[in-house]
Amino acid sequence: MTKDVVISVRGLQVMDNESAEDIETVQQGEYFERNGSIFLLYDEYYEGFDEPVKNVMKIRGNEMTLTKRGIINVQMNFEAGKKNLTRYQTPYGVMMIGLDTSRVVCLQEEKSLAIEIDYTLEANYQYVSDSKIRIMVRERKQQA
Repeated sequence: MTKDVVISVRGLQVMDNESAEDIETVQQGEYFERNGSIFLLYDEYYEGFDEPVKNVMKIRGNEMTLTKRGIINVQMNFEAGKKNLTRYQTPYGVMMIGLDTSRVVCLQEEKSLAIEIDYTLEANYQYVSDSKIRIMVRERKQQA
């Protein structure tokens, strides 16, 4: 896969087996591999803020780490069969989040990459939702 990619991140949260919230963001980013790990880098902009949040995804086997730096600061570790706690810092305050990951699947092809993560989300030690993340990465078409 080329360095220049388009990254689609789709998140689905199901709360109380009733309401579902589906959010998708599409960004241009960078792809590279180093020491057996896949890295994805992209900037994300939030309404009302001028500075981007720098995102780095590191994928290795059945594990993915998402690091955000900027107005949001967090390192989220998704590892199948493990629960991880982390501090999620926003402009509005800090909370502890728990990520109880049941599944991480990475399917890599020559010109694309698909990552699926299933997990339970907690905030300040309280259940929030059953969640899914679907990440699709494809080469960015070059203009002639």
